[in-house]
Amino acid sequence: MTDLEAFAVDLARIGGAAALPWFRGEVGIENKAAGGGYDPVTEADRAAEAAMRQAIAARYPHHGVIGEEYGEDRPDAEHVWVLDPIDGTRAFVAGLPLWTCLVGLTEAGAPVVGAIGQPYLGEVFAGGPSGARLVNRDGETPLRARPCPKLTEAVLATTDPDIFTGAELGAFTQVRATARLTRLGCDAYAYAMVAAGRIDIVVESGLKPWDWTALAPVVRAAGGALVNWRGQAPDAGGQVLAVGDAALIDQALVTLRRSAL
Repeated sequence: MTDLEAFAVDLARIGGAAALPWFRGEVGIENKAAGGGYDPVTEADRAAEAAMRQAIAARYPHHGVIGEEYGEDRPDAEHVWVLDPIDGTRAFVAGLPLWTCLVGLTEAGAPVVGAIGQPYLGEVFAGGPSGARLVNRDGETPLRARPCPKLTEAVLATTDPDIFTGAELGAFTQVRATARLTRLGCDAYAYAMVAAGRIDIVVESGLKPWDWTALAPVVRAAGGALVNWRGQAPDAGGQVLAVGDAALIDQALVTLRRSAL
């Protein structure tokens, strides 16, 4: 791994170590949604991001940081770390080990390094210029997305159909009806499984930059692709399509493009 890739893995572990003591315990839940919705944030979220920010400041004080909980610091820097301390806070609150600690690094605004950490399982899925790998207690294992050129043979994932608007839901439902199997509730862990060759396609909407920046380098380094619903680089629209086999992009976009932002 390059120094930046290795540091991304270290950051995922640092964030995970800060969050893990709160898992399946009293997490101090606060609802930050307005208007009767539910968007939980916990003390674990804040502790994990604070720990990662402290490590970045010590190692790369000239780098910028964008985090879900503590906002932006030098977002116009050449290198910017994009942090989601706990992606899948609902899973965390429910005691399910599918939440992850996301660490992305952008260079001149483009994602170049990513790490998806699941500390309860002792896993970090990493991707960057040197390739994609799973780092766990047994060492390092190369990651490779699997061939799946037909949507009718694909395993599809999304966190929850409720994330889609009316038009988006109709588009997703058509993709789901074509796929062989659909799994729900995996959050960012689904993208790790794309890189690992277990899931073939992920369709989601309403994502913020900290939700997808870490994912793109991991999926791409494993041979997959991560685009928006227009087939371009993900953007502020928050609509994301990840595939292990690029042949699936056009098949999914036949439907998704109709409701693309």
